[in-house]
Amino acid sequence: MSLKIKGREIVVVGLGYVGLPVAMAFQEHFDVLGYDIDKERLKELRKGFDRTRAFGEVDIKKASRLSFCAEIHKRERERVFIVTVPTPIDQEQKPDLSHLSRACKEVASFLNKGDVVVFESTVYPGCTDDLCIPMIENHSGLKINQDFYCGYSPERISPGDTINNLSSVVKLTSGSNPEAANFTDALYKLIVKAGTCLVSSIKVAEAAKLAENCQRDVNISFVNELSIVFDKLGLNVSEVLKAAATKWNFLDFKPGLVGGHCISVDPYYLIHKAQSVGYAPKVIGAGREVNELMPSFVAAKCAKKLLKEGIELQGAKVLILGVSYKSNCPDLRNSKVPNLRQELLEFGVKVDVYDPLASKGEVIEQFGFKLEEEKSLSNYELVLLIVPHEEILKELTFFRSKGDIFMQWPE
Repeated sequence: MSLKIKGREIVVVGLGYVGLPVAMAFQEHFDVLGYDIDKERLKELRKGFDRTRAFGEVDIKKASRLSFCAEIHKRERERVFIVTVPTPIDQEQKPDLSHLSRACKEVASFLNKGDVVVFESTVYPGCTDDLCIPMIENHSGLKINQDFYCGYSPERISPGDTINNLSSVVKLTSGSNPEAANFTDALYKLIVKAGTCLVSSIKVAEAAKLAENCQRDVNISFVNELSIVFDKLGLNVSEVLKAAATKWNFLDFKPGLVGGHCISVDPYYLIHKAQSVGYAPKVIGAGREVNELMPSFVAAKCAKKLLKEGIELQGAKVLILGVSYKSNCPDLRNSKVPNLRQELLEFGVKVDVYDPLASKGEVIEQFGFKLEEEKSLSNYELVLLIVPHEEILKELTFFRSKGDIFMQWPE
């Protein structure tokens, strides 16, 4: 069976931070159906509102070849299904593949001969071959590389980053056989100006994605550990790192609360897979342990700061600025600010959180506390800047004036 790109319909499964940009890009070349189980999200998109802030109303309404739906219908027309659903971890820090499994079953229900399924969701090496493809075969009655084909092209989107976007970052591509790999590569070449990198197998592409984020997690854990050590030595970690960065080969990483959908999650996928073949990763695991410690470390710094100023911890009022996992982005996934808030509460202080970008409803739903309105902010013993959104930085004079002590971390 010869795979041709022309004339196909694209179905994007999952319209979050990854899926919507993919759908918007492909609708320049194809008819695109954007599928999501979140009906409120679909309602918003039809009105031109994108809660992720990646696209404005004008952009969405101009996307004339993109339509949104909560149901996929069978069609004779050949399709490409692009799966961009979340792959989080569970409470035991094991891969949670429930969204991916559901997507595989859903796609299988509407799969025709000649269709191609491309996965973008981050998984451990072997997941597509060992879980996704067999599940699609079982539920569709079709055979891989005979009736349908599979590609894998891991997402590299960084929410809130307007420079390193879908089009400007090289896209890894792979396939279930050489024909599927070449098809997937040619498909993404249409929308990625930076070009593509075709690798030898789906497993290589899966592993490369994990390697990217594990490396970043380990590097951040290193400077986070430096911040702990230098704090005990009475040194300012930012000043030390700035001095060290004057050497040409020093890697410029900064301390931080490591959250988000990738860096705080992907290492656990690789750890899980490594353990399944009899190896417990030392460096990757240690990096995760250090990064998970940081909310308690920052809370302890705040407590010491208050005590040093002669302020009793019990009942002291602290305002945290920012709740999303990174600056200039409303994304709450795996934010460590709620962990920091809880650590502070255990010291006996009262904690308010303010974030002009985050959804108040989502914060209540996910974390169980309310965000403060700017107009309701009163005086605090300590104002702590954690997520430096540009909107917060513009109001910095206001926030400084509200507290006797202003503290930023990283410093």
